[in-house]
Amino acid sequence: MAAAATRQATSTPTVPLGPRAAGGRITGETVQVSVNSEPIDFAARDPNSPRPLGVHWRHGVRPDSEGTESTIQVYRHDEHTFVLRQSKTVTYEAPFLYLLLGNTRALLLDTGDARDPKRCPVRETVDRLITAWLGARARTSYPLVVAHSHGHADHVAGDRQFAGRPDTTVVGRHRQSVADFFGFTRWPDQVVSFDLGGRVLSITGTPGHHDSSISVHDPWTGFLLTGDTVYPGRLYVQDMAALIDSLDRMLALADSRGVRHVMGAHIEMSRTPGKDYPLGTTYQPQEPPLEMTTDQLRRVRDAAASVADSPGVHPFDEFAIVNGTSGQ
Repeated sequence: MAAAATRQATSTPTVPLGPRAAGGRITGETVQVSVNSEPIDFAARDPNSPRPLGVHWRHGVRPDSEGTESTIQVYRHDEHTFVLRQSKTVTYEAPFLYLLLGNTRALLLDTGDARDPKRCPVRETVDRLITAWLGARARTSYPLVVAHSHGHADHVAGDRQFAGRPDTTVVGRHRQSVADFFGFTRWPDQVVSFDLGGRVLSITGTPGHHDSSISVHDPWTGFLLTGDTVYPGRLYVQDMAALIDSLDRMLALADSRGVRHVMGAHIEMSRTPGKDYPLGTTYQPQEPPLEMTTDQLRRVRDAAASVADSPGVHPFDEFAIVNGTSGQ
C-alpha cells in the first residue's frame, strides 16, 4: 500500500498484548499503531511471507517450582493474524486458537478448553485484539465469526464466553451445522470459500479424527490450519479411511495453494524423535515447533496408510498415530 494512504492519528492508539516471551515475535508490551482507514489488499500474499514463526511457546511451569505464566499467550504473526495458546496451567491440552482479521469481519477458529473466563479470558483477549485493530482503522464495529476446527470439548468449551456478544456468530460444532454455515453441498469432498473481506479462506472437510473436522487455508499467511488432524503429537483416529481421504485432500490443497506452514492445535511431541509427552503432562520444556511443513504432512499421510490395518499406537519421529480411538 502506498505511504500516502496511511493517515497518522494525533494520538496514536496503543495495543496491550501481554508479557513478552523470549525468542519469538510476541508483541509483549504496549505497542503503537498507526491509523489507516484504507482497506487492506489481501488479494496478494503478505509481502513478508513466508515468515518463520520463531516463537517460544510457553510450555507450562516446572512442578514444585514457584514459576508462573499467564493463562493465555498471544503471538502476533502480523497485524491481521494472531495465534493464541492456552496455558498448561489452565489445561494440559494447551490448545492453539487462531484469530484472522479481514476487511469486513474476523474469524476465530476454536475457543479452547476453559468455559470460565476467570480461568482463561479468551473473549476478553480476542476483544482487546479486535478493538485495537479497529482503532487503528478509525472504526468501531466489526462482525466476528467463531468457528471450530472440530467439535471436541477442548476446542469448543470457550464458546460460552461469547454468548451474547454483539455482532457475533458462533457456528455449531456438529457436522451439519458446519456444512450449512460454510455452504458445503458435497461434504467433505469439496473446497469452499469463506470471505473475511478480501481475505478469502479456502475450507475443506477433513473428518477422520472427528466427523465435523475442517482445515482452513489462508493465502495471506500461507497457513493451513489443521486442528487435531495434523500436528506434532498424537493423532487420534476415529475413522482411518476417512482420515486418509482427508489427508489426500489436504495435500492437494497444500500443493496447489503454496502452503507455507501446517498449523495444528496442540504440541505433544518432544524434540527427541519418536518420543511424546504422556497424556496429562503440564510441563513440556523440550517441545518442537508448532508449525509443520507440507513434506511433514505428506509423511503423516504415508504413515497413516502404512498402519491403516493395524489398530493401536504407532510412534513416528515427528508424530504418533493412534489407530482405533474416538480421541479427545
